[in-house]
Amino acid sequence: MALSRIWSAFIIVALALAGFHFIFNSSRDDIFSRMVTGTSKDEFKYVAIGDPSKYGRPGIDSFAKEMADYGYKRQDKISDDSKYLVTDDISADTIRTLTANYPSVRTVSYGYILGKKQKPVDGVIATGKVAVEICIGLIGIMALFMGFMSIAERAGGIRFLSRVVGPFFSKLFPDVPAGHPAHGHMMMNFSANMLGLDNAATPFGIKAMESLQELNPDKERASNAQIMFLCLHAAGLTLIPVAIIAARASTVGMNGLKAANPTDIFLPCLIATFVATVFAMVIVSIKQKIRLFQPVILGWVLGISALIALLVWFILTLNTVGINLFSEKISSGLILLIFLLIVVGGVYKKINVFDAFIEGAKGQCI
Repeated sequence: MALSRIWSAFIIVALALAGFHFIFNSSRDDIFSRMVTGTSKDEFKYVAIGDPSKYGRPGIDSFAKEMADYGYKRQDKISDDSKYLVTDDISADTIRTLTANYPSVRTVSYGYILGKKQKPVDGVIATGKVAVEICIGLIGIMALFMGFMSIAERAGGIRFLSRVVGPFFSKLFPDVPAGHPAHGHMMMNFSANMLGLDNAATPFGIKAMESLQELNPDKERASNAQIMFLCLHAAGLTLIPVAIIAARASTVGMNGLKAANPTDIFLPCLIATFVATVFAMVIVSIKQKIRLFQPVILGWVLGISALIALLVWFILTLNTVGINLFSEKISSGLILLIFLLIVVGGVYKKINVFDAFIEGAKGQCI
C-alpha cells in the first residue's frame, strides 16, 4: 500500500510539473509528447541568424558548439531537412522570404532553443519496452547464479560461509540465528557488489531477502534485519567498479566521445561507496540500538578498512593500462573461482551437481 501511494504521488507530481512548464515555459511546449514518446535521438538541423549575445553567448559559433552536444546541427542555409530557423533580430517579412519554400521550417528564438537542451531519453512507451527486455535478459543470469546457489546450498557451502561471517553478522543482525543460511546469502551478495558484478549481486540479494523473510514475524512489514541488509546493499561497497569503467571506456553520447581515462573513477568510487556503507551501518545501528563498539564489529570494520587501504596503495602504483587489466581480470577471475569452488564442493560432498543446478535454475524461472 505504501509503495502504491508513493508511485501514485510520483505520477501526479510529474504531470503537475509538466503542466506548469507547458503553460508558463514556451520552450517546453512539447513536454507532454516527450513524456510519452521520449526525446528524439536524431539530429535537429537548424539555421541561426543574428546575435545571441543577450543570452550570454558571445556569438553564433559558441551557440552552435554548445547545442551540438544536445543533437542540434547548424546549417549554413535552409534546406528540406531543416527543422528550425533560429533568430531574434530580423523582420517578419525577411523570415517569410527565407522560409517561403520550406513551410515545415519553424522560426524560433535563441531562448526557445536554449530551453530545449535535453539529452535523448526514452518516454513512457519506450521505457515499457526496455523494462520487458531487461526482465527477459535477466532470466538467464538469474537462472545461472541461482543454479550455482542451489549446488552451494546442498553441498553445505552456504552454511560454511555463514559460520565464517557469523561472529560479525550475529552482532550486526542480532535477530538472525547463528549459522542461518541468510548469513551466507548476504555475504554472497556483498561479495558480488564489492567485485562490481551487479548481475550476480541481484539473485544473491533476492535469495538473502527470502531467507530473512522466513525469520520475519510480521510478513507485511520489513524486519530490522531486512532494513539493515537493504541499506548496506544500497550503499554498495565496491572495490572494483567494473561496470562503470566499462561504460566510461565505451563510446557514449551523441558526440561520439568517451572518457580519456576510464579508470580515473576507481578511487572516487571506492571511497564514496565505503563512506556510504559505513554511514548506512552507523545510522541504522543507532536506529535499531545496535552497539557498534564491540570487538568483533570493530575488528571486521578495521580489517576491511585496511584491505581497502592496501588496494588503494596498489592501484596508485599502476598505470592506466595496469588498472584496466587489474579491474577486468581480478573480477572475472574471482567469479569463475567461486563457480569452480562450488562445483568442486558439490563433487566432494557427492551430490548430483547437474540435478542441483537444474533444480535451482528451474525454481527461479517458474
